[in-house]
Amino acid sequence: MTKLTVEMNESVLDRTARRCAERGVRIPTFAELNDPTLMPGEVHDRLRSVGLWDVDPVNLYRITWRNEPRETGGLFNDGNWIEFPPSLTGVDARIIGLVGKWFPTGAHKVGAGFGCLVPRLVTGAFDPSAQKAVWPSTGNFCRGGAFDCALLGCHAIGILPEEMSRERFEWLEQIGAEIIATPGCESNVKEIYDACWDIRRNRPDCVIFNQFEEFGNPVWHYHVTGPAVERVVRQAAGDDARVAAFVSATGSAGTIATGDYLKMRDSGVRITAAEALQCPTLLECGFGGHSIEGIGDKHVPWIHNVRNTDMVCAIDDRRCMRMVRLFNEPAGREALVAKGVPEALVNQLDTLGISCICNLLASIKTAKYYGMGRDDVIVTVLTDSMALYASRLEELRASEGVYGERESWRDVGRCLDAVTTDHLRELSHHDRRALHNLKYFTWVEQQGRTVEELERLWDPGFWSETYAQVEEWDTWIRAFNERVQSTGSGT
Repeated sequence: MTKLTVEMNESVLDRTARRCAERGVRIPTFAELNDPTLMPGEVHDRLRSVGLWDVDPVNLYRITWRNEPRETGGLFNDGNWIEFPPSLTGVDARIIGLVGKWFPTGAHKVGAGFGCLVPRLVTGAFDPSAQKAVWPSTGNFCRGGAFDCALLGCHAIGILPEEMSRERFEWLEQIGAEIIATPGCESNVKEIYDACWDIRRNRPDCVIFNQFEEFGNPVWHYHVTGPAVERVVRQAAGDDARVAAFVSATGSAGTIATGDYLKMRDSGVRITAAEALQCPTLLECGFGGHSIEGIGDKHVPWIHNVRNTDMVCAIDDRRCMRMVRLFNEPAGREALVAKGVPEALVNQLDTLGISCICNLLASIKTAKYYGMGRDDVIVTVLTDSMALYASRLEELRASEGVYGERESWRDVGRCLDAVTTDHLRELSHHDRRALHNLKYFTWVEQQGRTVEELERLWDPGFWSETYAQVEEWDTWIRAFNERVQSTGSGT
């Protein structure tokens, strides 16, 4: 999906409205997800008795960064965040992470799923009563998509690499999704695309929502995550605080669109794209497998606005996995407290999943490279939590043995204190253009895009037009909700 200019399919809309009326589904607008005070009062009333992960349609309204950090009955706040102090990071810059744990499914990717699905749903381009929704993913995106499908009562197909964490597969099974496990790890995205082509050829009742090329993904982040960053920074650092940098692993390149929003507000904001050192696609046109689950690579996503990216840096996955133990084992936490890290913060470190640790390390590298100080705020995203990787911690214990005081101080030194500005590159205009051209080999040669479409992505005006679509989408959502209400009342 590029700019969504489709004619309304009235017959499909009638069927979808009936389905939503029967299941009590009302679709929130992007404006409501950004500002929950705009939501109807009855939504707030219903949420007081609904669990965060419950398969209840009212949880569509919890696809926002503003959920109270409660598993049941929570309403909304101004955002959830963690600030990582110099005693942990070794830099004076203020590093703040938005917490993704308090989304339905426990990960912020449910927002990307919403952004891809809803524009098609409210225009009749997807029929949940007759079609199946396919969610190509390296883990969390297909979880979010399957959750949305469960609310609509439609069939979900999750495609993800077979080496992803056990928790992902178990949850998809529990919610009733069909699972296609492709060969390899998170780096094996082409195998996911190959599975999509097989579905296109052989299963005409399926609609594919590809997060790597669907512009609903970055549009959601631009309009929901971007303002969330501003609110959190004001809360944490004051009204006059300035965001100096936004840091995100590229993954599907949806989250990094938050940087587009921040740079639109202040052209001086720097955007850092992080990836695994074991698969340095942006840094060196490299390849390989790695253990930073969920970020996907070996290609440049269609929806990555690389013209806006200022730096790429690569993070060693071994460092991330060591920090999983440092942050979650009792001995590791004791060492961090002895190092001077506040105990209250140490007790929150299980809020960081593996890719969150990658984002934190990339933020430290960014601060050191640019010499950022106390007046600079670096923002990153803590996409999920260790609740989704308990099996990985068990595997590390089985393979590496006891994690004691010696191992803890080793990792404090090697993983935190030793962070340097190696394995990064500040991008020139030529570098950005080269990364843009790299899209050709995946998207034109393999995925059926045209050179003309590729060149359009280089135009800044394209991105302005794309992000501006949300006002029209909200109009469609409101009209759809009126149709649902009319259907439900029998008028």
